Amino acid sequence: MTTMDFNNRLISMEGRLERFAMSLTSNREAAKDLLQETYLKALSSKDKFIEFTNFEAWAYTIMKNTFINNYRKAVRQNTIVARLKHAAERDQ
Repeated sequence: MTTMDFNNRLISMEGRLERFAMSLTSNREAAKDLLQETYLKALSSKDKFIEFTNFEAWAYTIMKNTFINNYRKAVRQNTIVARLKHAAERDQ
């Protein structure tokens, strides 16, 4: 698949990917960020796409995994902040 074909296929999915991002985030700005991050990861991983496989499933999987990883990162950060806050309150 040429780079042009790859890019065109990805761009043609924009509406569907945006709706999927909204279903995951329930927030328009977060959905836009997720869509942008998905595009970036897909473009940088073009060489990992196996031709004649399901391109849409591949793109949706990138978005889903990106959302999950971002969610886990946010949970870890909140846990660390909560621990620090709890320790500070305990020390007073």
